[in-house]
Amino acid sequence: MAARLKETYTKTVVPALTKEFGYKNIMAVPRLEKISINIGMGEATQNAKVMDAAVNELTAIVGQKPVITKARKSIAAFKLR
Repeated sequence: MAARLKETYTKTVVPALTKEFGYKNIMAVPRLEKISINIGMGEATQNAKVMDAAVNELTAIVGQKPVITKARKSIAAFKLR
């Protein structure tokens, strides 16, 4: 997946950006360093099965298993314990 994205970027996006903004050097064109994807799971506090479905969906989209991070603090207003 990353190889296809990089190939598309170098073949189509970089020439378009150099033409549009008038970059004289290819190294002046902005590059992608990191792509992060997150999802908020408010319903997961009551129903644990929702979390499994969300993990499966993100795995299918990204191609990697997501890291599940739970709340660091309990907040009564958000019903997080």
